[in-house]
Amino acid sequence: MSRAGNRGNTQARWLGTGLLGLFLLPMYLSLEVSVGKATTIYAINGSSILLPCTFSSCYGFENLYFKWSYNNSETSRILIDGIVKNDKSDPKVRVKDDDRITLEGSTKEKTNNISILLSDLEFSDTGRYTCFVRNPKEKDLNNSATIFLQVVDKLEKVDNTVTLIILAVVGGVIGLLVCILLLKKLITFILKKTREKKKECLVSSSGNDNTENGLPGSKAEEKPPTKV
Repeated sequence: MSRAGNRGNTQARWLGTGLLGLFLLPMYLSLEVSVGKATTIYAINGSSILLPCTFSSCYGFENLYFKWSYNNSETSRILIDGIVKNDKSDPKVRVKDDDRITLEGSTKEKTNNISILLSDLEFSDTGRYTCFVRNPKEKDLNNSATIFLQVVDKLEKVDNTVTLIILAVVGGVIGLLVCILLLKKLITFILKKTREKKKECLVSSSGNDNTENGLPGSKAEEKPPTKV
């Protein structure tokens, strides 16, 4: 086979692969799971913490399966799992590993919320929590999101003094620059108006007689009377 033929077959295969990828891309992007913007959250020992999780699907869902799992360097286990029948019914828990866990989720108002509340925190609760979702309506397409929980003795207060000082300095500099620009524009405007008035005065003076202007040593030219 010639080189041209091989090149044509290669291009055809690449084209076919690209078209298949474009066809499958919406499917892989249709089911989304989110645990919020923060990848790590902190909670005090003995308190409660809400572990957020929401899902969305462009194709809708039926009998959607969800679960929360926990893992650290020593152990891994499923905390809770359940089913969401459709967008008109709330999530139903099937298995719950710990009585300290409460499902706070709801599908009302299209929130698709399957968050859990973890109470009476212990230091051993530190670890990764993964929210997993599988949608049978999308041929069992699944997705997951993970958040890290750090249980601490107390939360450290963040000292924002330096940040506030920097913001104040930056704000002052910006304010000073704005004042300088406004002052510059004002001076430019005044100078422009002064030049215009001076120019008008010069033009007016050049069009008048010196005597009329009252200048000393000047005399108006006397014209003889016109004879009739």
